[in-house]
Amino acid sequence: MKTLDLIASAISNTFRSKTRTILTILAILVGAFTLTLTNGLGTGINAYIDDTVTSVGASDVLTVTKTAEFATGVAADGPVEYNPDAVASAQAGPPGSTVVALTPADLDTLAAIDGVLDVQASKSISTDYIQVGDGTKYVTNVGALVAGQTIQLEAGATPDDDADGFEVVVPVSYVEPLGFDESVAAVGQTLSIVLTDATRTQHTVEGTIVGVAEEGLASPTGASIVPNDALTDELFTLQNTGVPADEVQRYAQASVFFDPQATDAEIAALKDRLADAGYTGSTVADQLGAFKTVIDGIVLVLNAFAVIALLAASFGIVNTLLMSVQERTREIGLMKAMGMGSGRVFSLFSLEAAFIGFLGSAIGAVVAIAAGTAISASLSDTLLSDLPGLNLIAFDPLSIVGVIVVIMVIAFLAGTLPALRAARADPVESLRYE
Repeated sequence: MKTLDLIASAISNTFRSKTRTILTILAILVGAFTLTLTNGLGTGINAYIDDTVTSVGASDVLTVTKTAEFATGVAADGPVEYNPDAVASAQAGPPGSTVVALTPADLDTLAAIDGVLDVQASKSISTDYIQVGDGTKYVTNVGALVAGQTIQLEAGATPDDDADGFEVVVPVSYVEPLGFDESVAAVGQTLSIVLTDATRTQHTVEGTIVGVAEEGLASPTGASIVPNDALTDELFTLQNTGVPADEVQRYAQASVFFDPQATDAEIAALKDRLADAGYTGSTVADQLGAFKTVIDGIVLVLNAFAVIALLAASFGIVNTLLMSVQERTREIGLMKAMGMGSGRVFSLFSLEAAFIGFLGSAIGAVVAIAAGTAISASLSDTLLSDLPGLNLIAFDPLSIVGVIVVIMVIAFLAGTLPALRAARADPVESLRYE
């Protein structure tokens, strides 16, 4: 019997006992459905995290601060000693936390550390309010982008740091309050930014709105506006009017750039060198690693339940094929008497098992894709509407193919016992079987 004839025979023999085969396929379907859906959940969430990583920071950047205890007013073991070099930092810890300020000397020290390609200080700017024309005044913060960061835009474009003009992106939540019907209408309009300097004098700077940022889990904007470098420099200069020259260049943190091709070991070594110099550095992976680990752990547990369901289904395959072997004893004897070798008989029943696994896994995967797509779309419009761009359950074609192949392998292994029994059958005894 040729290979194609063997496969065709295995497929046709699968449904000799339709009820038994269908029940076995349904058992496999449950496991395949669960496995596909949980994999889709992991794929969707991790894809969202990967898509927003650049909103948190570039992958080849360490956010660096001076190593010091939080100075929030009260420490776990008592009051924190006053440090005249401390500056406020929202990134350092709980609200009100401070870090020791980085100075130009610190920036030079960081630049001299082996493995550091560039150092950029983060300028902290505090505004009074923003306003369009004579409209309502709204309080906001000023965000900043590290090189390599991106903004998830609903309309317009990212501020051009090479432009001489003042450009700014506003969050979508400010569009209607500022007097615009939609995000597109805000692009190209003039935004007034007002801040107060050290002499208590207010300054107004006008910038052009070039984009509107979406809300997101890891958005650099949040409730902040994001100016280009020219506007940032102007605001920083005006804010420090009246501040002694030696007090102007004090920064809460800096961005340290390293080789994008650096290995984990090389990044760890760079962190150690920073620590030896009195600085603390963290990457995007450090900030999001714990979150991704939790998601992967949840998916792993859910996949374990799916595997249990598949193991239970494998017993169904064993039972189905053992009964098939018993019912076809005379047929097996006849095939062997006509010259079919034990290997061909084994292949015939193994192929039947693999085909049952294929049907159950393929149908389960299709049902999971349909259900997952519907659930994800529904959640995106309801519970997850505040996280634009999140497709909770996403399906990777390679992952789906992998699930189907794994289940077919499990089914094949489950079918080896009945297949061996059929292959070892004595043709004379089989022909006598009643």
